[in-house]
Amino acid sequence: MYSPESEVHILGPREQLCSLLGYQFADPGLLELSLRHRSWCAENGAVASNERLEFLGDSVLGLVITDHLYRSDPGISEGVLARNRSELVSAVALAGVARTRELGAAMSLGKGEEATGGRNKTSILADGIEAVIGAVYLDGGMGAATVVVLDLLHDRIQDVLDGGLASDHKSQLQELSARRFGQLPRYVLTEEGPEHEKHFSAQVELDGEPWGAGEGRTKKEAEQAAAEQAFERLQNPSRGNSDQPENSDQTDHSAQPDLAQPDLGSLAVSDRQEASSIPTETTPGGTHA
Repeated sequence: MYSPESEVHILGPREQLCSLLGYQFADPGLLELSLRHRSWCAENGAVASNERLEFLGDSVLGLVITDHLYRSDPGISEGVLARNRSELVSAVALAGVARTRELGAAMSLGKGEEATGGRNKTSILADGIEAVIGAVYLDGGMGAATVVVLDLLHDRIQDVLDGGLASDHKSQLQELSARRFGQLPRYVLTEEGPEHEKHFSAQVELDGEPWGAGEGRTKKEAEQAAAEQAFERLQNPSRGNSDQPENSDQTDHSAQPDLAQPDLGSLAVSDRQEASSIPTETTPGGTHA
């Protein structure tokens, strides 16, 4: 028998974003403002865009990450702190986490940006996630913003604390994949052996195609090995099928024209602003899921 309670509620893009952020806004207007790109505002009566919230969110993000890195390792030098922070808050890193939260689908874009793939542009996504962070700060206070930021960047922060992103193949591949394919790598894991002696195999896919394979005693080792192979193949397309991973379709990706030697120098560079205020207590506002 039919009843209203039996209907499945399908989340809209902004409801989905809040669900993936783990945060519900007390003031939905702040969320709406954070998602207004200037191109949309220009077509809708010159209303306020998300740029002021982006400016605020940039500072909140910088403070949260700097504070967390500083407290996590008392022995780390200023230079390493600065390098790690810049890698964590780079535009590529922020756009990557924005994609995992499906931010692009929730943005308000003008017709021009919509037509040119604005929902997946690194700059728009990075600015958008900063604006959302700024909105969370205004809505729920520094405590709420801290929880959201640390959740967004949890995996990358762990990579930094485990040895630094500069030598982390998964992170390097993630940044390059986002830049070249507009999406993140996908890892397919298999395991064998008894519980006390597991052996893991990993295959990494880029744009739906296998690009690297690796093995290890842990999932992380296997994924790192697969990422290293894929990263090297992207850097050296002339190596062609000789590095084709097992169980692949033997497609010669080296023939693709968009796999020329990338400029990796800018991947870890960020000119994002650092914050200069001290964290305050959480104020009444939104709630975390």
